[in-house]
Amino acid sequence: MGWKETAEPVLTRMPSVARPEGHVPFKRKLAWTAGVLVLYFFLTNVYLYGLGTAGGDIFGRFRSILAGGQGTILQLGIGPIVTASIVLQLLGGADLLGLDTQNNPRDQVLYQGLQKLLVVVMCILTGLPMVFAGGFLPPSPAVAQSLGIGLMGVKMLLFAQIFLGGILILYMDEVISKWGVGSGVGLFIVAGVSQRLIGGFFALPGIGSEQVGFFPSWILIAIGEQPIGSLFGAGLQQVLMSPQFGLIRLVTTIFIFVVVVYAESVRVEIPLSNARVKGARGRFPVKLIYASVLPMILVRALQANLQFLGRILQAQLGNGMPAWLGVYDSNGQAIGGFFYYISPIQSPADWIPQLAGSAASAELWQIALRVSVDLTFMVVGGAIFAVFWVETTDMGPEATAQQIHGSGMQIPGFRQNPGVIEKVLERYIPQVTVIGGALVGLLAVMANMLGTIGGVGGTGLLLTVSITYKLYEEIAEEQLMEMHPMMRQMFG
Repeated sequence: MGWKETAEPVLTRMPSVARPEGHVPFKRKLAWTAGVLVLYFFLTNVYLYGLGTAGGDIFGRFRSILAGGQGTILQLGIGPIVTASIVLQLLGGADLLGLDTQNNPRDQVLYQGLQKLLVVVMCILTGLPMVFAGGFLPPSPAVAQSLGIGLMGVKMLLFAQIFLGGILILYMDEVISKWGVGSGVGLFIVAGVSQRLIGGFFALPGIGSEQVGFFPSWILIAIGEQPIGSLFGAGLQQVLMSPQFGLIRLVTTIFIFVVVVYAESVRVEIPLSNARVKGARGRFPVKLIYASVLPMILVRALQANLQFLGRILQAQLGNGMPAWLGVYDSNGQAIGGFFYYISPIQSPADWIPQLAGSAASAELWQIALRVSVDLTFMVVGGAIFAVFWVETTDMGPEATAQQIHGSGMQIPGFRQNPGVIEKVLERYIPQVTVIGGALVGLLAVMANMLGTIGGVGGTGLLLTVSITYKLYEEIAEEQLMEMHPMMRQMFG
């Protein structure tokens, strides 16, 4: 008996959101999307009951990508979903699952059930160390005394809350995927990053923000309330590199917006014609960023999990942790050892010693090695995960050829055969997938090194622009289908 037969009773009984039986009107899709988004913002402001004085965010600068909120019921964010996707992609890439998700409905159900089960497991594996190891989410002695359950009882209460939050975000994502517009994971990333971007641009002094926004800062500079020093000395460095009002951060943010929008429009268009309907023609676009920037979530999530492991080891071993493995400062940031070299560059302060931060105590060769490791990890990892993404989301040459053939279309001048279409697509899709994945990784590292408004990071900004662009395209397509119902029937 194979694993599928053994696990089928469990996987097929995993709770799921029912699919709509017919067409969901566009206004209803928007209503579901807006409702889930409001619920998401609400839950990121529901703080854990029984939480004591917490330290910094264990996810640190990865928080904008992993969404959620530190110390809230959505403490885990989309981390378990993304980690489960990484595991499934690796297993699927190695062909260890033996599931035909393209043609076999039973295997599709098993795959979806397996994904949910893995998310539950990841919620447990991620939540337990946060609560029971290292003091990342310390229990409140006052709550323990008032409830009479002891500190261990409060820890179990904290774990139950963040586990519930992880399950909630899983089904919120499924609701949007089936009843709304876009995907929940993408929407949550856009929501979190956009919130930080708006704060980075417009945050007013003394109003719920540690730093003044870019535009208010320049207004204060103009009226003489914000001293910057001489422009021929330290003042020039502030004008260019300051986390609040640095012009390079503004230029980088605008540059990423422009490059991603331009890259989304660069494509190779393969002509198509309908063999049964004379004059019916179309084009299949192979975009430069064919796999989108979503594989970057997987790359950064892998880095976040490695850093999470380092923080746990440091919390458990303390001074007994070998120096070659990791050396940490008082803020929990790696400043030496293996975990330092694999930690990503997140801001100019990480590689410019004059801007202090973790780079101040490192030698130039150490900084250069860390930058090289991060660049290699992102470029190579971006290309590899892009290939996995294309294959597991039925965007590869074989699956795409079957879809084109099934719609009755063919490439003019070629026989109407899926194998022939596949050979034509193989000239473009694999190469474009690798190039696009590597390009996105390079852009993410470059944006992190130069800095972005609001400190959202290059990956967060790339994801936000790309997801928003695709959301715009999907909304336009939905509106077109609403205006012309015959097109909905034609395209299914």
